[in-house]
Amino acid sequence: MNPYQKKRRWKIFLLVFAIVIGGASVFYSDFFVKKMEREEAAQFQLKVAVLEQQMKMYEVPEVTAVFDVIKKNNKTGFIITKTDGSILFWDGLDTTKTFYNVDNKNQKQQYDSLYFVRQLSKMKGQHKPVKMLGINDEKLIAYYKDSFILTQLRFFPYIQLGVIGLFLITAYVAFSSARKAEQDQVWVGMAKETAHQLGTPISSLMAWTELMKSKFDAEDDPLIAEMENDIHRLEIITDRFSKIGSKPILEDHVVFIVVKNFVDYFKVRTSDKINFIIQGDNQVRAMLSIPLFDWVTENLLKNAANAIENEGTITINIIEHLTKEEVFIDVSDTGKGIARSKFDTVFQPGYTTRKRGWGLGLSLTKRIIENYHSGQIFVKDSELGKGTTFRIILKSSTTYEPTTNTGVPRMG
Repeated sequence: MNPYQKKRRWKIFLLVFAIVIGGASVFYSDFFVKKMEREEAAQFQLKVAVLEQQMKMYEVPEVTAVFDVIKKNNKTGFIITKTDGSILFWDGLDTTKTFYNVDNKNQKQQYDSLYFVRQLSKMKGQHKPVKMLGINDEKLIAYYKDSFILTQLRFFPYIQLGVIGLFLITAYVAFSSARKAEQDQVWVGMAKETAHQLGTPISSLMAWTELMKSKFDAEDDPLIAEMENDIHRLEIITDRFSKIGSKPILEDHVVFIVVKNFVDYFKVRTSDKINFIIQGDNQVRAMLSIPLFDWVTENLLKNAANAIENEGTITINIIEHLTKEEVFIDVSDTGKGIARSKFDTVFQPGYTTRKRGWGLGLSLTKRIIENYHSGQIFVKDSELGKGTTFRIILKSSTTYEPTTNTGVPRMG
């Protein structure tokens, strides 16, 4: 069994364990809450019965003493009203909501009516009222609410489920982070090994080209020159792969020259039916990592070339925005265009319109620009059947702030 299968089994086990624990907790808590509800209802019924008997035994002045005895032994909030809804007696509620006025030496209790209306409504929603008889067989109605402990128990299962859910999320994030770290290590290792393996054949190719130039007196042969350009390109790619996982070095460059150098290399290896135009400010500067920025240019030009089915034009326009001190690089093509609903999707890993594509080019491009050059890249404009314009925004050299990210982006 490989490590990924083991981790998957652990995830399933943790999920099943959490469901069992959560289900058992909710079931037991619900059972316990219902049991306490029945006990509190029975206690309140008993309290009402005792109160009825005591009110029959005492005269009116002595009823207050009866209420005082009930208050001392009461732990549940309740209200006793007359049939017209006026409050006769209450207990277990907020005492700050009542006060006493002295009027002709007679104490009169004043109520915060809104508070007691809310409490009475709450009690009516929780339990059925209990009818009782007062002094002189006056009909009264008793209401009560859940005790503080019972209220806490009602919320306990949800708190416990929340804790279990937090545990599951933490475990999932931990497993996912560990797997992602392992994948990153694998990619870094493969990239460095690829760079190491390419070193020998590249050195051999360099030697063969030197031998060809000396043996066939082909020092100025354009084919040999293009072969040397390809070998140099392989060296750059090898160097790029060897530095995956390392912090990229950004240096001050003229953007126009960097773009033109790559376009000059790329257009020779593309269909002669595609016309390349580079225009705009040829002096604006930005902090760039040449190997990474060439990667960005390559991906954009390849996508533009693939979008052009027959003849077409690829235009790179470099503009300096003086107010914002930014550099705009617009890469436009006269290809088939992108639907507006796909403007963000094209940057997602795995998205491709080609049968043999991996869908990593624009995803890597976005990471390189945003994570390592502190810039932006987006689809500025596109129209189906007419073409697309991608825009890169970089800070000019005078306003550049280095990123805190390190490492060349991984392949996927």
